[in-house]
Amino acid sequence: MGKQDKQGKHGERGKRELPPVPEPLPVPVVDAHTHLDACGAADAADVSAMLDRAASAGIAGVVTVADDMAAARWVVEASTWDSRAFAAVALHPTRTAKFTDDDRAELERLVAHPRVVAVGETGLDYYWTRFDPDVAPPAAQQEAFRWHIELSKRVGKPLMIHDRDAHQDILSILEHEGPPETVVFHCFSGDAEMARRCMEAGYIVSFAGPVTFRNAGPLREAAKLVPNDRLLVETDAPFLTPHPFRGRPNEPYCAAYTLRDLAELRGEPAAELAAAVADTAERTFQLRSVAPLG
Repeated sequence: MGKQDKQGKHGERGKRELPPVPEPLPVPVVDAHTHLDACGAADAADVSAMLDRAASAGIAGVVTVADDMAAARWVVEASTWDSRAFAAVALHPTRTAKFTDDDRAELERLVAHPRVVAVGETGLDYYWTRFDPDVAPPAAQQEAFRWHIELSKRVGKPLMIHDRDAHQDILSILEHEGPPETVVFHCFSGDAEMARRCMEAGYIVSFAGPVTFRNAGPLREAAKLVPNDRLLVETDAPFLTPHPFRGRPNEPYCAAYTLRDLAELRGEPAAELAAAVADTAERTFQLRSVAPLG
């Protein structure tokens, strides 16, 4: 095998490897949105190992999020395995083509669990409707989104929104239905104008790896406008690994890379931003009032 082939092989291997664990943040924060099951966690030992790695980078806890019914059951159970894991349950908008009464009843039961801190992720995703015929059409997504809004208001837990290529419809539906007290735009993908509209409405925005991408100019401009008390940081792991490891697998500890990049972008000390993000996560998800394990 020639030198060029060896380099290619090693390069592909590197893309499959997790990024290095960074130095711990000066103030521990919460990864506001991740998918521990999709990261490869299957049992309590896997979850604790993943959260130990996160803790070594200054990520003190995570909200692990469901996107289908099986995941909803799993994240609730996983939240009882380790005190650093909290859960959010909903049916992802792309999966709502068949949203049955049994699904609704089960979500209502699961969301009542004391370690479930949000209804999510729900919302609208018009990107995949253009490419996958099995993805729920916009009308089905909108109906399910309205149901999740009502559920969030009824149980008094934050609404965690997935918004892809659907900014205007998301905002319009929230306004028409009346938003819950706390609304979180997970993996915020809007520009400065969208950020302003979210701030005017009192919403919270959570930034994931894409805000660190150097070609994400409008998103990075939006990130400069969000007050510290409306800002969260997340990974959406195993997806959207932050710069400079874009394209490699993601885990909750990588939220530390995103926070430091955001601090530099916003021109503020990492310790100051981390402290604010930690406070916002605690307030948003009411983490201090979550029932302890045992």
